[in-house]
Amino acid sequence: MKNKGFDQLEKHLDPVFYTAIEKVVFSGAAVAIFFNEKGVKKRLIKSYGRTRNDKKGENITANTFFDLASLTKPLCTTLCILSLIENKKLKWKSALKTLIKDKTGHCLQKIKIEDLLSHSSGLTDYKPFFKEYEAKYSKKVKKEIIKQILLEPLEYEPGEKCLYSDLGFILLGEIIEQVSGKKLDVYFSEKITRPLQIEKNLFFRKIYNQAEKNKNLFVATEICPWRKRLLQGEVHDEHCWLMGGVAGHAGLFGTAGGVLTLTEKILQQWRGKEEHPAYSNTLLQKAVGWKNKKQTWSMGFDRPSAEGSSAGKYLSPSSIGHLGYTGTSFWIDPERELIVVLLTNRVHPTRKNESIKIFRPLFHNTVIERLNIK
Repeated sequence: MKNKGFDQLEKHLDPVFYTAIEKVVFSGAAVAIFFNEKGVKKRLIKSYGRTRNDKKGENITANTFFDLASLTKPLCTTLCILSLIENKKLKWKSALKTLIKDKTGHCLQKIKIEDLLSHSSGLTDYKPFFKEYEAKYSKKVKKEIIKQILLEPLEYEPGEKCLYSDLGFILLGEIIEQVSGKKLDVYFSEKITRPLQIEKNLFFRKIYNQAEKNKNLFVATEICPWRKRLLQGEVHDEHCWLMGGVAGHAGLFGTAGGVLTLTEKILQQWRGKEEHPAYSNTLLQKAVGWKNKKQTWSMGFDRPSAEGSSAGKYLSPSSIGHLGYTGTSFWIDPERELIVVLLTNRVHPTRKNESIKIFRPLFHNTVIERLNIK
């Protein structure tokens, strides 16, 4: 039987998600899809499952918030950097040594903004700094983590190759604050989300004064072995948590609709059809168009790998997107004018659950197959 396109998509996705919940891939999920079908812009937002897998769980709705994890990198940090470049407060080649007040990182003298954005700075991917601390918030810890990163020896010369790095984006978050003179969450709201009227759908959540507020509106993540409790309404990433819930690599919470609205704006700017007041289309196009010769990364965004991609087997090679550790992702395909947002809590109740690796490509393949746009 021939597929009838976007209007029939929901009924084909339902069994995929019901089966995933039954197999405990996650306790709940939300999907948001945009597709320009023969000149008609269509959107689908659908929720599945519950916020947690016990009696306190509530049905997920379009207004439920997910911990977006590393989606913070492209959707917040990268766009904030573009805003600062647009306003001539930064340049692509601005050197780290001129932007960070702490000058102790002698091995970081060669790193530039473009190196950090493209994950080619030479910094290692990850270091478990949090293990040196008690699970207790303190203002001084953020400065200590930044200093530790600055003192890290480089794995390779900046620009020599590409290695995905949380550490690099933690530094970018710090740079945004030092250059703009505003906290990252404030700058992001003022410059990126408020002009799109989605500041209530994409935001950071400070762990020291907001973690308990309306936490039933958030999906639960892990029973954290370090914090020794179930996390709900507070960021899953340990380093972001120690930094107060606001950082350049993680910390953003959002609804599926909020993520979709922002990624739609990115797509329309990419195609030169709309503007964002914070940065020009030309600047955005340069960021997403840049490509590392040896890896899939552009400036802050990833591309589907040639084989075994979590985005499935059909997305155009020019597509951009990102994954989040908690079980989130988005992909923007400019050739098909297609956006697919997937938000889940696959780390609930434990990060050892890696069934999402099988689910992600299955989901993306189903979307494209049922839209008949292979």
